[in-house]
Amino acid sequence: MELPVAKLKQDAVLPTRAHEGDAGLDLHACEEAHIGPGERWGVGTGVAVEIPAGHAGLVLPRSGLARDHGISLVNAPGLIDSGYRGELRVLLLNNDPAEVFRIAVGDRIAQLVLVPITIAAVVEAPALAESGRGEGGFGSSGR
Repeated sequence: MELPVAKLKQDAVLPTRAHEGDAGLDLHACEEAHIGPGERWGVGTGVAVEIPAGHAGLVLPRSGLARDHGISLVNAPGLIDSGYRGELRVLLLNNDPAEVFRIAVGDRIAQLVLVPITIAAVVEAPALAESGRGEGGFGSSGR
């Protein structure tokens, strides 16, 4: 499978894999940013992708940024539908209580994972089948 990627800006870096066989493609910043404690910032990557039909793209945080700097994604995972052709932007959140986090052009800021999807037809049902879990929600499985 191929993932067509268009550079929208001259400084854009194509998504890359750190190691052969990695599921995630690193997304790189195409603009500088400084995110203060508790602030969120949308950072552009300068690229657009053509997600293959029958797939979706999930934008996920980088564990090293979370561990070392308290940086997370506000809407993790971000969902990219196969029909979207605009710039990939990453909404980062600085969870560090004191330090400003600075991003330079080219820094790896998130990762993109392609996943197969099933398109289900929505049908109204008069009732749903019984299950062992039933309506049990948060905390229903115990500790």
